[in-house]
Amino acid sequence: MKPFTSRSPVRRPPGALPAAFRTAVGAVAAVVALAAAVTAVTVTVAPGTSVASSTASLDPASIDRFVRDYVAQTRLPGAVVAVTRGDRVVHTAGYGRTASGRPMTERTRVPVASLSKAMTALAVMQLVEAGEVALDRPVRHYLPEFTLADRRAGEITVRQLLTQTSGMADSAHPDLTLAQPRTLEQAVAAMRGAPLATDPGRRHRYHNPNYFVAARLVEVVSGRPFAEQLSAEVFEPLGMERTASVDSTTEMPDRARGYVRAYGTTFSRPQPRWFATGSHGVVTTAEDFAQWLITQNNAGVSADGRRIATARTVALTHTPPAATKDTDYAMGWWVNREGDGPPAVQHTGQLLTHNSMATLLPEQGIGIAVVTNTGMIAGDDAPQIVEGLVDLARGEEPEVSAPFSMTADWVLAAFTLLAAGLGVRGVVRAGPWVRRAVRRRWWVVALRLLPQALPILSLTQLAALMGLLMNRSGTLTQVAHAWPALVVWAAVGALASGAVLAARAVAFVRHRRHVRRGAPDAVGASGAARGAVNTATS
Repeated sequence: MKPFTSRSPVRRPPGALPAAFRTAVGAVAAVVALAAAVTAVTVTVAPGTSVASSTASLDPASIDRFVRDYVAQTRLPGAVVAVTRGDRVVHTAGYGRTASGRPMTERTRVPVASLSKAMTALAVMQLVEAGEVALDRPVRHYLPEFTLADRRAGEITVRQLLTQTSGMADSAHPDLTLAQPRTLEQAVAAMRGAPLATDPGRRHRYHNPNYFVAARLVEVVSGRPFAEQLSAEVFEPLGMERTASVDSTTEMPDRARGYVRAYGTTFSRPQPRWFATGSHGVVTTAEDFAQWLITQNNAGVSADGRRIATARTVALTHTPPAATKDTDYAMGWWVNREGDGPPAVQHTGQLLTHNSMATLLPEQGIGIAVVTNTGMIAGDDAPQIVEGLVDLARGEEPEVSAPFSMTADWVLAAFTLLAAGLGVRGVVRAGPWVRRAVRRRWWVVALRLLPQALPILSLTQLAALMGLLMNRSGTLTQVAHAWPALVVWAAVGALASGAVLAARAVAFVRHRRHVRRGAPDAVGASGAARGAVNTATS
């Protein structure tokens, strides 16, 4: 993976594929012995390959060359790209194919996942402009049904929902591990038993249900279903004719089926049903999303001059709350202040089968959006492509950088084979191990057995470890969906350890049986060894 330099405006926010993900992988590796080889992987496909001349620029030909090069070299199944500058569309296109085999074009409908949050935030802000909602008034004033198992919930304001500083968090309400609701009303009701993780307004915690509540607020205050309100007030005025908000991933094209990377290849996988309204439920096209990018960079005015929000409103959605110092999260957007240049405004989005990223470069009036049909963690293609397009916008020559899993999976494969080999060796040598063990004190034997239990414990706790390090809770099945090679390695290690422990237990039982009978034991102990055993156990 191409390293992020201090000048790079591309950032991976927590909860979506964070920039700190390599640190998270390193921590998991420390627990399950993956070692630093995975976290330190920095690989460039075809090093030095330039896709543009020394006069690189963000024009249709250069964009097309770079993305086609990326698709070919990384074997990415499919992607859509939208690039805008000022009030015009620079380029929209599709590449590759969908999971159902159809060619991807600029009119192919794709899920944008958490890029939907910025649209929900704007729908709320339109109600603020109309005087129907006040940002700093408690949510419960507009939505009495919003109740948590925490008296502090009454203090949560509308602003805190949008900036994700409400105090709600996956640690208190792990929504993706629970039964998925079917309506916004059910989604809000499901939170009634949840506590808060922090005081409202104190800390940022990325948590999808913040935007379920925001969407429910929109439909209650506006008096019509959230999807209708979003279409009428945002999509239709911007000419986004093929864009819609859906309730769940099963309502997305092909039921959001996409691809997962494993061991250098991709294979098609279904997306489990997730409730998505308000947080990650928008389906759109490259053509339509270009209109959204233009409006964001043009102070709320569309390409054809229609205003859907004031310049102040749009600026506010791009501005992190001053009251919370630990975050650069605004309202459905992150502000990346890294490097010496002007900040970029961006957000990522991920399903288990798709990933996306939108980046605004306000100083240049440039908007870039990419959606790929590879999933979270092992995919990571959309941020890689966006990074290359940002390089083009700077007049630099982008390089095609492989997703980290294209190297990390082979490291994991080596560890998987090593675990299997060590397991076979441990089973074969169970007898000699027992002969040595029975001569030692019991607590010494227990300490020597402890490392064999760690791979089993690591497998059972893998989802919790990943969730803790990524600030998002999930299940082992979801981790397996997102990064198959990691779970295969953990499972093989656990099976190998279990087999060794079982073989040693059987060998020990046989040994004790033969000792009691006074016959040569089944593990081949000599008479002297049996004498030592008898002495030690008398």
